[in-house]
Amino acid sequence: MFTPEDILYEDNHLVVVNKHAGDLVQPDPSGESALEDQVKAYIKVRDAKPGAVFLGVVHRIDRPVSGAVLFAKTSKALVRLNEMIRQGSIRKTYWALTEQRPDPAEGELRHWIVRDGRTNRSRAFDAPKAEGKEARLRYATLAAATHYTLVEVELLTGRHHQIRAQLAKIGCPIRGDLKYGAKRSVPGGGISLHSRAVAFDHPVRHEAVEVVAPVPAGDNLWAFFEQSQR
Repeated sequence: MFTPEDILYEDNHLVVVNKHAGDLVQPDPSGESALEDQVKAYIKVRDAKPGAVFLGVVHRIDRPVSGAVLFAKTSKALVRLNEMIRQGSIRKTYWALTEQRPDPAEGELRHWIVRDGRTNRSRAFDAPKAEGKEARLRYATLAAATHYTLVEVELLTGRHHQIRAQLAKIGCPIRGDLKYGAKRSVPGGGISLHSRAVAFDHPVRHEAVEVVAPVPAGDNLWAFFEQSQR
């Protein structure tokens, strides 16, 4: 659940929140509380707003994924940020803990993603598919331990379960991601995929903004790898 300490950056136009693994970004048919509603409720009370609070979701991350999520607090900011998403000018960086080391250690992956709505799963194919969407990402190996490897991913397209499906395709399933071939689950649920940073030109002030999200608290493996990058 969201707490005020999860706010990583905020001004009059936008807010960036460090989402916990397992939380929904937006409400879904389950009716469970979602991060969007929790942040709205917090802002309403904190700022003593008499009416409805505007909060627009700029990008989403999967429920089992943690890390930085960008929201717009004004309609003007939302329109501009949505256009930046469309143009690919918001840089999204993820950290993943994988069960195998990528070979080569860094590079760019290009696949065609086909989503199966019945299983809520995506498959990555090497060749174009009629129903597939092109998926591209860049990756680099940052550190390795006995059983897991820290891989940094720059997302170049935004497809369903893209990072999970593409890393699994090259034999590097993400820790805890049973849906995509991981050997075992992670205590407490979730998977070891983290939206590490978002970087963009501020939609109103036109200043460079980069927000980095600390890794999930209480996970010793994440703590070890984060410390290795300092």
